[in-house]
Amino acid sequence: MRLVKNVFSFVAVAAAILAIAPLANAQNLTSAGLLKPTADSWPTYHGDYTGRRHSSLTQITKENVQNLGLAWAFQTNQGAAIKSSPLVVDGVMYFTVPDNVWAVDAHTGHQIWHYEYPPNKGLHIGQRGIGMYKGWLYFMTPDAHMVSLNAKDGTVRWNIVVADVNLGYWTSMAPLIVGNHVLAGVSGDFDNLRGYLKAIDPETGKTQWTWYATEPVGTPNKASGGNTWMTGTYDPELNLIYWGTGNPTPVLKGTPRPGDNLYTCSIVALNPDTGKLAWAFQVSPHDTHDWDAAEVPVLVDADFNGKPRKMLMQASRNGYFFVLDRTNGKSLLTTPFGPVNWSLGIDKQGRPIPNPEKEPAPDGRLIAPDEGGLTNFRSPSFDPKTGLFIVSARPSWSIYFAKPADGTYGWAGADYGVWGKGVIKAIDYKTGKTRWSHEIGQGSSTGVLTTATGVTFTGDAEGNLLALDTANGKTLWHSGTGSQIATSPITYELDGRQYVVTGSGGVLFAWALPDAHR
Repeated sequence: MRLVKNVFSFVAVAAAILAIAPLANAQNLTSAGLLKPTADSWPTYHGDYTGRRHSSLTQITKENVQNLGLAWAFQTNQGAAIKSSPLVVDGVMYFTVPDNVWAVDAHTGHQIWHYEYPPNKGLHIGQRGIGMYKGWLYFMTPDAHMVSLNAKDGTVRWNIVVADVNLGYWTSMAPLIVGNHVLAGVSGDFDNLRGYLKAIDPETGKTQWTWYATEPVGTPNKASGGNTWMTGTYDPELNLIYWGTGNPTPVLKGTPRPGDNLYTCSIVALNPDTGKLAWAFQVSPHDTHDWDAAEVPVLVDADFNGKPRKMLMQASRNGYFFVLDRTNGKSLLTTPFGPVNWSLGIDKQGRPIPNPEKEPAPDGRLIAPDEGGLTNFRSPSFDPKTGLFIVSARPSWSIYFAKPADGTYGWAGADYGVWGKGVIKAIDYKTGKTRWSHEIGQGSSTGVLTTATGVTFTGDAEGNLLALDTANGKTLWHSGTGSQIATSPITYELDGRQYVVTGSGGVLFAWALPDAHR
């Protein structure tokens, strides 16, 4: 009997290996696949180059979404929560936590391979995902390296240094691949770190160009900072990439860095082939509240004031919603999308005007929003049918203090949150008015996904995956996951079945309709 069991076990294992092998061997993501993703793929961090996180799939609808059930779950057995947005290419899903990359069968969740980066002294705050081009993956490590992995088996092709971890840099973003450029940004909160974006050759790992957000460290009366934390977007017609930059440093003390502090807290447009700056729009001139502008620059082609426009939209951490003409960076609309009290109004360029009376002070200043911002890294979505920009927001207030004893450099201050709540906000892009809001509780970290059938997927602070009606924000379905959802949902269709995937804690969940309801 034992022999028979072993034979059956061998046959089962062999069958599983044979089933998985074709998936791994088929991996080849071309430029065409990045430009026009197919229904069975999610080939970039945002799903496509626009950053809209909107899917044209139609199997899951407002009428049948209540029948969603768990298709599979994958347990990482790691202490770190999944914060990455998975990629799906040729039936294989790739996702990360710090120091780890997995390839799993996107039909079943069965593991194909697992790569683990060696122990290191980088900051392990989270990992947003990876980039892919041809048969290779590009993974950013906590100690600011980029590792190129073979998509078939996870073996290392090369490993390069992107920034010096000893200076305080780290990396956690998913690279963006444009043409033959792997674009990677850097992270870091310490003073005297210069933010920059690198283009790296996908074959050799050599640097092609570097764009710096600020002047060289030590330049008199100039800010450092402007780190490029999150993944940008790309317009192939204009051949421009769009990226958000971080706050200036010293963080809460502005006197050592007078002026606007270009190009911190900015949205920049760069030529991906040369790194040359085409234009820049500063979201927060002379920031003294730690509000970076690294939030997703979403690209939308639609009418604005009766004219067709190529637009860029950002719900920014400082509490303002911006609509720009992405051909030249000119402002079309600037308006708050929640409580904001730190500005004197809007200047002629569409930029908020900082109120000097709202800078951190020894006796404290009550500021809205708080240091975490009205929104943050959580990905928004744009639904073209309704014209709604849907974002996970957090109306909030905080008391900011200046602490001269901390010296000229350093944070030289502190902030203490006094109130805040989580809501999903649907913003009319033409007016900036909130069309609807849906409360999700304090501390939610989930991004947003919309679909062509009018369903919006997101999460709440209790770890529920939510399906909302895109038109009005009403709950259509929810399911508990047992832990906080710190990812942005993705969707894809394989063999006639649409899946919705999100991470919760250390588990990746895939949801789908049962056969009877498809």
